Formats: sequence, structure tokens, C-alpha cells
Amino acid sequence: MRTISSRQVEPAVVETKDGPGLGRRQVHAVAGCYFVASFAALGLPPYLTEILPELGDGAARWAGLLYIVPTIFGAIGAPLWGRLADRFGRKRLLLRAQLGLALAFLLAGWADSMGTFVAALVLQGILGGTFAASNGYLGAALEGNALSRALTLMQGSARAALVFAPIVVGSLTPWLSPHRQYALLAVLPLTAAVMLAALPEPPRAPAAAARQAEAVAEADAVQTPETVAGTGTAAEPAGPAPVASLRALYALEFAFVFSTVISFPYLISLIKERIPGTDPMVSGVLFALPHMCYLVAAMAVHTVFRTRPRLGIGIGFGCIALGLAGHGLVDSLTGFVAVRLVLGAGLTLGLVCLSVLAADCAKGRAPGGLFGSIEFFSKAGAVAAGVAAAVGNDWFGPAAPVLTGTAIALVTVLATAAPVLLSRLPRTRRSPRCLR
Repeated sequence: MRTISSRQVEPAVVETKDGPGLGRRQVHAVAGCYFVASFAALGLPPYLTEILPELGDGAARWAGLLYIVPTIFGAIGAPLWGRLADRFGRKRLLLRAQLGLALAFLLAGWADSMGTFVAALVLQGILGGTFAASNGYLGAALEGNALSRALTLMQGSARAALVFAPIVVGSLTPWLSPHRQYALLAVLPLTAAVMLAALPEPPRAPAAAARQAEAVAEADAVQTPETVAGTGTAAEPAGPAPVASLRALYALEFAFVFSTVISFPYLISLIKERIPGTDPMVSGVLFALPHMCYLVAAMAVHTVFRTRPRLGIGIGFGCIALGLAGHGLVDSLTGFVAVRLVLGAGLTLGLVCLSVLAADCAKGRAPGGLFGSIEFFSKAGAVAAGVAAAVGNDWFGPAAPVLTGTAIALVTVLATAAPVLLSRLPRTRRSPRCLR
């Protein structure tokens, strides 16, 4: 049975894109450009402890704070850039993001003082935003299953950069310091901008679609708890109504990023504490293992869960909770491999199903603003996770962050499952009152 709010949303769902869409090669080109442009952004921050002594911070005391500076300012700028993309063109704003990233990297690479380097990181956050800009570009030309597959591919680019970028940076370190590599790697977003210049400008939504987007926004404001949780029956694919509201999507995005990212900063310390003498290369492989799981299984997971993303979200958060809890218990290499694989399963399910939900919510909405807002909540979750990890590690040791992530994942599982369970409880009907 459809709710009132689902009927209000339905007109926007039948919207189709005007003009030519994007071919597979063009989608892969966008994902490839994001991969090369994100090399410095993802590969160099782990080396801040080596960069800062060159700038006067001998003990690298500011490494933790500077690690999240681009994330903080990226979260602030993402919604604004998204709205500007809807107004002035997604391709223009995507090119702006790549060129802004190149400018920030050049400034960071040639910085000779702490103040200049911090300013470069601030500019990286404000002028960057290539992930949200790329998703907004794709969302303007694709919809439905094609869009969710493209978003899944984009997440694959992010995971691949997260795996390979630190390795490449480490390999170049004997010849060029990580500090100066910022300037060298600035050529990558410049190259990406040249490649993106050859792509078409996605069509702008007509006036009718804009009016439908306004109707969708009004419907979001009056959605019932049932639709916010994305409830439904086994016949879900037959119904065209979105399976999640924007509020639910934003909350899930924040909780997912928080519960996964919180384990990143102190994982190596935890491994060294539990398995003394572990080779740094082994620690690096353990760190990358969940992201490798995504690269291997993402498209297969998309095929299985594209019509049941709520189920995938629930299972994903359950795997995240189980995997993070295991981090607090294991004390062997085999144990760490097992819990990292479980966490990888949760990471893959969560990222893929969030992409499906985002594609569903994109129907009838301006894609730049939508994906800019999603990026805001994603980065907010990462910042909150970094702060919580630092506080937990200082108070209770390196096991505290993974236990905090476990708690958040469990709460999300319960919040996701409770509305579904409540909707299946038998309801008693009240007998009509007798007329007096």
C-alpha cells in the first residue's frame, strides 16, 4: 500500500533525461579522471608526519588536525558548488573542481612555511570537490539503474586511489620528498581537466522537471516515518516510488562514513600492539583489504541488491559492526585478515546500496545540489569520525575507535530494521462507535 507521501513523489519519478546520455566509455572517462585527480588528495595525507618537519613542526603535532582540514572545508563548499553547477552547467563546475585541485596542489608543493601550506589545504577543500562534481555531472545525464552503476564505479575509483596512491607516493619518496610531490602530482588533475573538456555538457532540466523537483522537496517535508525508513514489501521493484527520503539518505551516509572511517587513523597502531613485529607492508595490506573487497565484488553486489537496497544496507551495517567488534578481540594475523574481510563485505554492501538509494533520490531533483549535500554529510561523518578516533585513542587506546564504530553501526542496524519490523506487526481495528 502506498502512503500519501509516496503518491506525492511519484510524478517526479517518471522524469526522463532530455538530450543524449553518456556512453559507457564516457562514464569510465569520468571515473578515470576522478581516480587520477584524487591521487595526491588520498596518497599524500598519510605522509604529513614527514612533511611538517620540513615546515618547522619538528614533532608533527599538527598532523592530526591538518589531516581533516581539506575535509572540513570541502564539506562547507560542496553544497554551494552543487547549486552553482545546477545553475551554470555541471561540466563547467567539474572542470573548475579539477583546476582548483591542481592550483591547491601547486601551492602546497611550493609552500615554504606552515601558514602557506595550511592555506593550500584550505584551498584544496574549498576549490576541490571533484567527487561531488563528478557525481552531479553523471546525475544530470543518467538515471535509475544506469546512474547507480555509474555511482558504484565512482566509488570504485575512490577505493582504487585509496589503495594504490600511498604505495606510489612511498615509492617516489627516495627521489622526491612527499612535500614536493604535491607539486608533481598537480599535473594529474590538469590532465583530467583536459580529458573532461572533450565530454559533452549534460542537458539542463526543463522547467517542468524543475517544478517536479519542487514537488519532491515538499513531499520530503511531510513524509511519514514509514517512508523515511524506506519500508515496503517484496514487490518493491514494481512500484516507482523512491525507497528512501533525503533525510534517511543523509543520515545513513553520515553513519556509514563515521563507522568505517573511525577505524582508519589508528589501525596500524592497533596491529602493532596486538601483533608485535608486524612488517609495515603487511600492515598496509591489512589496511587496504576492505577496499580491495570493494574493487573485486562491487558490481556483483550491485546486480544482487539493486532492487533491494534496504536489505543490503541492513546487512552491510551488520557486517561493519561485526568486523569492527572483531578488531577489538583478535590478536593474530589470521584473525585480522578475517575481520578485515568482514568489514570489507560491509563496506562494499554499504557503498553500493547507498549509491542505489542516491540514484533513486536523484529522480526529479537537481543533481548538483543533491550530490553536493550528500558530500556534505559524508565529509561531516569523516570529520566526526576523526575527532572521535583521536579522543578515544587518547583516553582508552587504539581499540577504542573500532568499538565506537561498532556501537554506531549497531544503532544504525536497529534504526533501519525497527520500522520494517513494526510495519509487519498485526494491527487491531477499532470497532466503529455506535450512534447515540
